[in-house]
Amino acid sequence: MLSSPWIAALIALFSWWFSTGIILLVVRRADKAKSGAHGASVFFSIPLIALGMAGLIISASTLDVANVYIAFLSVLLVWGWIELAFLSGIITGPERQSCPEGLTGFARFNRAWHTLSHHELLLLCGLLVVTVATTGAENTFGFWAYLILFTARISAKLNLFFGVPRINTEFVPAPLQHLKSYFRQGNVTFAFVIGVTFLSLATACFAERLYSAETTSMQVGFALLFALSALATLEHWLMVIPLPDAKLWRWMLPALPTTSKTGQSHEL
Repeated sequence: MLSSPWIAALIALFSWWFSTGIILLVVRRADKAKSGAHGASVFFSIPLIALGMAGLIISASTLDVANVYIAFLSVLLVWGWIELAFLSGIITGPERQSCPEGLTGFARFNRAWHTLSHHELLLLCGLLVVTVATTGAENTFGFWAYLILFTARISAKLNLFFGVPRINTEFVPAPLQHLKSYFRQGNVTFAFVIGVTFLSLATACFAERLYSAETTSMQVGFALLFALSALATLEHWLMVIPLPDAKLWRWMLPALPTTSKTGQSHEL
């Protein structure tokens, strides 16, 4: 069954939903717990990123179905830990204050950059490590999975900064409440057009590679990448289309005293 491209696509979909839900659950519980809970959750989950890096390195040497799955899931562990560190407010940026009213142009962009610069640099370091681990290897599906996540995340953040019609702040954790002041709700910009076009082309490219794949391992790998890039594209469209995607995770999270619901847009 695991050799079926359809099963691989479903596994990618479930992994995206489940890993996002677990991260949101950990962060939400830390929001409700005593001081220091966010730091503790990041510290005690360090073995997960270590396991992910080990799995990525080990799986890169051989291209078979098992190693394709290991590479994909390993990248999700690495990515998930970095996102947990960000959402927990541990690795963000030196600026921890809200954006001053009336700040525009490059000054606003520069201040926004400093709110999450450490996180962006960590994501870039992760990309460099994954690139080194997979360069010249038989199995490079882990690299492509990380690159999809990296590109989609950068595009999503730029769109939140420049403006999109729908922005969800319901799941913004307590340590990152100041980030909401840097979001801009409005008409789509060229950032959205460029981002969604690039991700759509990537999805089409992986679909073509899946169709023409000659081995089972290649079919599984491209099915995983196709599903992941399709999800990234869908997440961008959810910044425009009014669909209640927050319901995918809201039911599994402990309630907070107050919430803010202004739209939908989520990604791992």
